[in-house]
Amino acid sequence: MAAGAVHAHAQNASSNPVIAPSGLPHNVIPFDKITAADLESAVKEGIEYQNKAIDAIVRQRSMPTFENTIVALDRSSWELNRAILALSNLEGACGDEAYQKAMQNVTPLLSQHSANILLNEALFNRIKTVYENRDKDTSLTPEDKRLITETYDSFADNGASLQGKDRDRYRALNAELSDLNLKFSQNVTNGMKDKSRRMFITEEETAGLPESIKTAAKAEADAALEEEGKANDKGLYLITVFYPSYSPFMKYADNRALREKLYRLYTSRNMDGEFSNMEILKDIANVRLEIARLLGHDNFAQYNLSHTMAAKPETVMEFLGNLKDAYIEPMKKEIEEIQQFARKSQGNDFVLMPWDYSYWSDKLKNEKYAFNDEDMKPYFELNNTINGVFGLATKLFGYKFKKNKNIPVYHPDAEAFEVFDRNGDVLGVIYTDFYYRPGKGSGAWMTEFNTETKDDEGNRNVPVVSIVMNFSKPVGDNPVLLTPDEVETFLHEFGHALHGLSSQAKYSSLSGTNVYHDFVELFSQFNENYLTEKEFLDTFAKHYKTGKKIPKELLQKFVDSSRFGAAYACMRQLGFGYIDMAYHTIETPLRASQDIAQFEKKAMEPVMIFDAVDGCLTSPQFGHIFSGGYAAGYYGYKWAEALDADAFAAFKENGIFDRKTADKYHKMLEAGGTVDPMELYIEFRGKKPTVDALMVRDGIK
Repeated sequence: MAAGAVHAHAQNASSNPVIAPSGLPHNVIPFDKITAADLESAVKEGIEYQNKAIDAIVRQRSMPTFENTIVALDRSSWELNRAILALSNLEGACGDEAYQKAMQNVTPLLSQHSANILLNEALFNRIKTVYENRDKDTSLTPEDKRLITETYDSFADNGASLQGKDRDRYRALNAELSDLNLKFSQNVTNGMKDKSRRMFITEEETAGLPESIKTAAKAEADAALEEEGKANDKGLYLITVFYPSYSPFMKYADNRALREKLYRLYTSRNMDGEFSNMEILKDIANVRLEIARLLGHDNFAQYNLSHTMAAKPETVMEFLGNLKDAYIEPMKKEIEEIQQFARKSQGNDFVLMPWDYSYWSDKLKNEKYAFNDEDMKPYFELNNTINGVFGLATKLFGYKFKKNKNIPVYHPDAEAFEVFDRNGDVLGVIYTDFYYRPGKGSGAWMTEFNTETKDDEGNRNVPVVSIVMNFSKPVGDNPVLLTPDEVETFLHEFGHALHGLSSQAKYSSLSGTNVYHDFVELFSQFNENYLTEKEFLDTFAKHYKTGKKIPKELLQKFVDSSRFGAAYACMRQLGFGYIDMAYHTIETPLRASQDIAQFEKKAMEPVMIFDAVDGCLTSPQFGHIFSGGYAAGYYGYKWAEALDADAFAAFKENGIFDRKTADKYHKMLEAGGTVDPMELYIEFRGKKPTVDALMVRDGIK
């Protein structure tokens, strides 16, 4: 089909520029012609279109079949998905109040709409009929059967079998939870922007900071003061709780008092005031518990894990416990070694605190390995790194990336690339959005604007994805140089993007990253392994001034130092996992008077690294579990680490760009959610995954 053709879906007639055929390559959204109001209107139209489609499904006199019920339902959400994905992505990437307001307006509508579908008794009866007769239809493919099962389970797990008052209560709880999730998320975003969460510091107080960080902090101060109508005549620097500012300050700043101040500013977010989440998080946990109880489960984790590789809370707790047992003693040795190192200059009464860890561990790492992250930055100029990271997909899978300026972007910082497979056929489109800007969500993420689907003739609705970062913007003529951590993050999110772009699924609900949540991070974390491989780095990592490749000696120092702090990092992640499971294995509601500080402390006790600091908590800013889809699922990061280490071991055995191994891995990328993930993994690796490769990589075993 020609570029711009509408694939795999006969779009409804609409004048809304979000969901009307755009006439652009691959029918991408015309971001240069849409507003927040258009997006809000498109969501409402999408709801209307899907309601009409579902009404047609349930009113038909024909017997329920796979095509007239399951497929029709899967394809009924095209307009709505297009609209809501665009709105939610732009809200996070742009931080514009108009997008936030639009999201606030449509969230209760979406919650009600979802409940209306899931609690549509006539629709569920048709789905149930198809499900019960699935083995009798010999024309069904394995992917078709997977869609039937996943569709039936999604309804059964979301209250379709409830009756009377229970059904009404379930509907109300879902609406309440949706609203609470949004409030929590927006409080986290707005709390980051709160002007009380920043420090103006003097030249003297920047001691220890690399020049690149100082330059960025000076530019931030200039801009912030200019916004207030003031001149930066005192030469101040601005340090904020956003990652590009917070992380290097905690690692390099000599001033311990300021490190403590910034740590407290960062970890006390959302605990009080206008953007407090302290009561909201209790409400979220309690609503989830009541939902789980309505559906016959003891707790929310038991309910939510039923469709995961782990399957049940006991498996998760055993997994976390096994890692805790393996890593706790190495972690204690790491902490003691850092403290003894610091005492050489600070005195024997020095006690390592949370705001000291990054600073002193970095100094010890440098002494042991004569390595500093800043030594690597000249080799990671942003444009070269983009070519290198994209080039990883070229080396492994033959993908090609071509910038297309005819594809509109949602912000001047963003760029659009068409992606082609080894045969030169279009795979999809990827937007890149690398730079930090005020109002933009913190951290980094990959999102989808459109998922891969095919119609009955095989015509594709190609995937459209984005990767969003928060790298420091270039200042003047200075190039953007990335730290190894930032390159690792880029590789991580690019792995998610490849998962979305590579999909060959027919149905949207099984496409791309629509897989079990404890499987989805395999594809992002797998990419991170290449950061220590010289064969990969030599394809792009060249000094921005001399053009020389990373010296073997420097890379070896980096490799040697990469294990430093592995036990600490593992225990930190386990801490988040234990907090998550604590909130989602409660079997009685949290009380209004519940002391969240004590609750969090008890949850983390098995893996506590430092004593709890008064006024500092993780829970009220823990968006992953309270608003980000990782409820009873944060363990998935470590679970996926075990998977990715085991998967990369296959490449280490055969060659990191081995075509045969890459082709087997690529089958997992293409499959999306069409096959059970454990089956996919065993087909790739020839065996079930173990934690052995992870422990070897971390130097624990």
